[in-house]
Amino acid sequence: LCLYGTIPIAASCANKGMREDWVAAFMMSSILLNPQLMVYTLALGKTVFLIRLIACLVMGVLAGFLVHFFYKDKKFFNFSGFGPKDGRDVDPNLMLRLLKNIWRNIKTTGPYFFVGIMLTVLFQRYVPKAAFVSLFGSNRSFGVLMAATLGVPLYVCGGGVIPLLRSWLELGMSIGGAAAFMLTGPSAKLTNLAALKSVVGIKNFMIYILFSLAFASVTGFLCNLFF
Repeated sequence: LCLYGTIPIAASCANKGMREDWVAAFMMSSILLNPQLMVYTLALGKTVFLIRLIACLVMGVLAGFLVHFFYKDKKFFNFSGFGPKDGRDVDPNLMLRLLKNIWRNIKTTGPYFFVGIMLTVLFQRYVPKAAFVSLFGSNRSFGVLMAATLGVPLYVCGGGVIPLLRSWLELGMSIGGAAAFMLTGPSAKLTNLAALKSVVGIKNFMIYILFSLAFASVTGFLCNLFF
């Protein structure tokens, strides 16, 4: 599932007693291994597909282990906000209740979604593809770091990114750069960050971002060594 579908399920599992390290592994893997996204990735070739599949599995498992070892005596998640609240969902009219919930969700996530879309549109409209890819081709290590970083603000729709990545790869982008972009994109895209921050808090939120960037960068470096 996407992050917005994953968090409520994770909250339900946690409230029923699932261990936090298991919840972390589930959330990380679910965000990265969206089946529809994996099918789209086949358009980039079998090598890229297998790299993405293996890297996503390892990233999910590693997230669970890190929470297990470093958060034995403290909480990483805070799902308390997912319980029923006074004054919410009490309208007797089901349609009005639905519309009120939709409006609350739009107010919470709308600004982040809008910023993410605008950044992507501006990038695609005003930054020449060849100029962008030259940054990756001139220095493969620097290209991986840049791809991992740009995956955060520029990644909005997984399906929409695949054609861009295919053209970038054809123009000289390294497989490592593509792998880094595909890992930070779904795990830390702007449209997800508001929801994520609401369940982990600011400190753990920053740890999550750093973990995503670090893992994506290391994966990209390794891919460039072997492919």
